[in-house]
Amino acid sequence: MSVTTGSFGTAHVPASSPRLHGLDGVNFFLAAILAGFGPYVAAYLADQKWAQADIGFVLTASSVTGLLSQVPGGELLDRVRSKRALVAVGAGIVILSALIIAIRPSFPLVSIGLVLQGVTGGFLGPAIAAISLGLVGYSALAERLGRNQRFASTGALVGAGLMGLVGYLLSYQAIFVVAAALGLPLFAALSRIRAADIHFGQSCGAPNHHGPEQPPRIRRPALWQDSRLLVFSVCLFLFQLANASVLPLAGEALVHESQAGSSLILSALIIVPLIIVALMAPWAGRRAQSWGRRPLLLIGFAALPIRALGFALISDPLLLVGVQVLDGVSATVLGVLTALVIADITSGTGRFNLAQGIVGTASGIGASLSTALSGLVAERLGSGAGFSCIAATALLATIVVLLLMPETRPQTERSGGHVAERPVTNTTP
Repeated sequence: MSVTTGSFGTAHVPASSPRLHGLDGVNFFLAAILAGFGPYVAAYLADQKWAQADIGFVLTASSVTGLLSQVPGGELLDRVRSKRALVAVGAGIVILSALIIAIRPSFPLVSIGLVLQGVTGGFLGPAIAAISLGLVGYSALAERLGRNQRFASTGALVGAGLMGLVGYLLSYQAIFVVAAALGLPLFAALSRIRAADIHFGQSCGAPNHHGPEQPPRIRRPALWQDSRLLVFSVCLFLFQLANASVLPLAGEALVHESQAGSSLILSALIIVPLIIVALMAPWAGRRAQSWGRRPLLLIGFAALPIRALGFALISDPLLLVGVQVLDGVSATVLGVLTALVIADITSGTGRFNLAQGIVGTASGIGASLSTALSGLVAERLGSGAGFSCIAATALLATIVVLLLMPETRPQTERSGGHVAERPVTNTTP
């Protein structure tokens, strides 16, 4: 069977459109809610006299569930018409998890809550990318993803500051109550996006499909056989294999070296990249259209080995905070370009969200292995060797991008014209 597909596109959506302001709010408040988790969960459960092994178990269970849900979540997003409903369900699960932790922090309930929250990792972020594509179309996606990243980073920054203040003035328990309360403005923002605003076919990579039935899609093996997707997945696996352990290793090094104010330094190392992303993300979206994807990918990937070497060679806290600016550069580039490159690769396939799941799984596996491997090296050879190992892995990722990753920007953006429609074969309903 074959179907005819063409380039992505949509009618012009004004920047002041209520639906796009709603999407801004969804990005902001979802990031703010999620800022209440992470290290705060471990700290709160420890404050509740949980055993360290139990804390590690529930956090690991949540992470593993999130990893395993990536591909099924992508498949679900390609099938379900209402991406907005999935975001609402996912946000509701996160809020429920926060309330469980705050009100009944027992081992069975917290385990269930965090596992359910882990499941949302397979579709919440990808659903926002799919909604963005369905709202603005391919031609405006790069700039839209940059705006998404700006609001998400600002939300994470505001959320982290708010949670820290609440924890300091009230209690760790209050952090999760506040996180749950932020669901109200999140749902209000989501309500500004009407279901009819989101083009179903476009949101899953089949832009010419308009009917209520499922759009035709290429068969799954054909997606796996696309060398661009495989190379990109390997690049992100190697990147996360290096990147995910930089901050944990830096925190351990600061404590072991008895640096005065190590907690403040670590907070600065977390906050600085968020500020950089908020400032740079729209610029990255615009440059992805004018420069292409590959030059920006090289900048984002190359920043990581330089950053890791900086952590290996520098001990002055202020200089380390300066080096951490490079983390913001990498986060900006990958935050904007990951979904954009996947959209390029899956144009006309109807498998945009499944491809997001494949790439997300590769990234997640790399991040999961990262801390264990670098921690093992640091324990035996010292933190300097750990950072050097991270730098070598990051350099390998950069070389793979340089030698094997092609430019994926479509001809429509390069020429400003239109690509002739092309047949896509090997499809399945």
